[in-house]
Amino acid sequence: MGLKLKMGMVGGGQGAFIGAVHRMAARLDGGVEFVAGALSSTPERAVASGRELGLSDRRNYGSWEAMLEGERALPDGERIDFVSIVTPNHVHFPVARAFVDAGFNVVLDKPMVHTSEQAAELGALVEQRNVVFCVTYNYSGYPLVKQAREIVRSGEIGDVRKVVVEYNQGWLADRLEATGQKQADWRTDPARSGLGGAIGDIGSHCEQLVSYVTGLELHGLCADLTTFVPGRMLDDDANVLLRFRGGAKGILFASQVCVGNENDLRLRVWGTKGGVEWHQEDPNALVVRRLGKPEQVYRRGNEYLGDAAKRATRLPSGHPEAFIEAFANVYRAACEAVRSGAGAIGPARHDFPGVEDGARGVRFIERTVESSMSEQKWVTF
Repeated sequence: MGLKLKMGMVGGGQGAFIGAVHRMAARLDGGVEFVAGALSSTPERAVASGRELGLSDRRNYGSWEAMLEGERALPDGERIDFVSIVTPNHVHFPVARAFVDAGFNVVLDKPMVHTSEQAAELGALVEQRNVVFCVTYNYSGYPLVKQAREIVRSGEIGDVRKVVVEYNQGWLADRLEATGQKQADWRTDPARSGLGGAIGDIGSHCEQLVSYVTGLELHGLCADLTTFVPGRMLDDDANVLLRFRGGAKGILFASQVCVGNENDLRLRVWGTKGGVEWHQEDPNALVVRRLGKPEQVYRRGNEYLGDAAKRATRLPSGHPEAFIEAFANVYRAACEAVRSGAGAIGPARHDFPGVEDGARGVRFIERTVESSMSEQKWVTF
């Protein structure tokens, strides 16, 4: 395997936002070449998308099945080193399972799959085939999220008592899906999106961010999911109380009907000796508070940051880095695992979300939906 990895992609063709983000992020550091794809659900659109992006006709496939067959037939030094799957959610499981079973490394968008049963099957297969498997919870790629993790997990703010995480968007404040808008259409369709609407689309990011920074394990939750927009089939607003093992408490809320909000993801963690606060729309700053001391603001690119934050930084201080770079950090870590042959232990060794994180996210979505529908409300995680 050469230094430059060969990347294939399933999904992410014409009209897809996230596919372009993945391609930019994967190639940002120059270590990845995009060589193959099955970029849409119909052969004609898939081939047209690939031609627009410069794929050779030989590796511009009309379907993911044809791509899997074609790449498997190539010699080891020529076939793709990993596949990036950026389809709507309902396609995640069959495509990921097939590529993992064939021995390919996989980068998969979140949420990982539709059910915990699918997640368990995929996890077992990843271990059996010993492949690298990455789930792109991209917010854990920000340098100051990594700094927050170091501060919290080192015990610098003491024992964690309370966590508040929120993600507010306004783009689905009316029934955008009725206009045929592609992103709204599939994200509000249970057959394609899965059990959760806002709780699955952005609430799952909240859950992963809390887990990544604090290391806390959920014990129970109490959820109130609401569909405010008439005619919509999935929740567009979620409010969840959290109980963690060890006694910490939390509040998670995620909404896509907050008019005027764009991508307002915020995390606050308080311990016995201090707290941290991070805001995705101002991602190059981390507020740190310590008992009896003045508030401090840590900024990206400075020497006082920890090693993980430094490794996730490309530019000197004062030059903002944001969404694409954070995404690229997830890809870079996964690619390091591919190059090193780390296989199923890659996430632990190289600091990226793996199949276990994906499975936990699926379980979180299931439990919040279960809680919201239950008269008892509190459910064990």
